[in-house]
Amino acid sequence: MEHPVVLALLGTSFTFLATVAGAAMVFFVKKEASINTHKAFLGFAAGVMIAASVWSLLIPAIDMAREQGKNEWLPAVAGFLAGGVFLFLLDRLLPHLHLGAEKPEGMKSSLKRTTMLVLAVTLHNIPEGMAVGLACALAAGGGSSSVTLAGAMALSLGMALQNVPEGAAISLPLQKEGVSKGKAFLYGGLSGVVEPVAGVFGALLAILIAPIMPFTLSFAAGAMIYVVVEELVPEMHMGEHSHAGTA
Repeated sequence: MEHPVVLALLGTSFTFLATVAGAAMVFFVKKEASINTHKAFLGFAAGVMIAASVWSLLIPAIDMAREQGKNEWLPAVAGFLAGGVFLFLLDRLLPHLHLGAEKPEGMKSSLKRTTMLVLAVTLHNIPEGMAVGLACALAAGGGSSSVTLAGAMALSLGMALQNVPEGAAISLPLQKEGVSKGKAFLYGGLSGVVEPVAGVFGALLAILIAPIMPFTLSFAAGAMIYVVVEELVPEMHMGEHSHAGTA
């Protein structure tokens, strides 16, 4: 079995490369995907993140707390709420701009529009990378029988599949705004760099601070559910028809 940090780095590198592959679509596609296609991918991403939050994070957190002789639900509730609050604060403080929006969110900043577009996706990728890193670390021997290597790899694959359209959703609109293909690809790819960083951080937590792992797992789950509720679900239901996103 690989070292937890190595396995976490491998898993999150895979999801990062998927973002890069999506951003590379700017070299092969002449126009943006249809609205329905975009909504379908948003719905897929929401489904993956909800499933990951429950099966790969919350349930293992509850099981691990039980194994440690602690209250089963308290770390899960506290961590889940803390993760949501953390993403809420980042959302309010970090300057970022969502695709299709005219006004940026967060604190006032002189950052370029392209930079704030990348930061918006980076917000998603922090909890995603942490979730994959934690799952990989636990599968490599972090002390929980609830997370298997196959489960961790399935989580990494699910995150990677949603990252492909996410990368394209940055590079293609940027090109449409007049950014060169090379720079649009670079910005799209860079939006996923934070995933390996967050993944390794999560794996190190799993090794160094094992007693608080139930809280940490739940924290990542709360952060991901915040992204789903705050951004993915509302965006996939914008406009007249939302059946593709719902499906």
